[in-house]
Amino acid sequence: MDFIAKAKFLKFSPHKLRLVVDVIRGKKVDYALNWLTTYRVCRAEPIKKVIESAVANAKNKANVELNDLFIKEIKVDGGPIFRYFKPGAMGRANPQRKRLSHISVILESRQV
Repeated sequence: MDFIAKAKFLKFSPHKLRLVVDVIRGKKVDYALNWLTTYRVCRAEPIKKVIESAVANAKNKANVELNDLFIKEIKVDGGPIFRYFKPGAMGRANPQRKRLSHISVILESRQV
């Protein structure tokens, strides 16, 4: 059985979040949570929260233990981009882009 959790409109670039997500893809959930707590980068916190939310969904829906779960799929998609202008040299306007992300996690139980 699959357990899903999503987080939308995170104020981190998808490119930077994918570097963290690639490490934990396909791993057991307890390993991934331990790794994310020791990896002291602020980008790891929202990923950890999404995984914890999916674990809570698994416990509430099917009473599945943490040790039985693994990360079947985790993906980071690009969200909307805030475009604005900042002053540049010689009176010009330099475009700036603030990228947002969407994270979706699917956990699966090893035991059926």
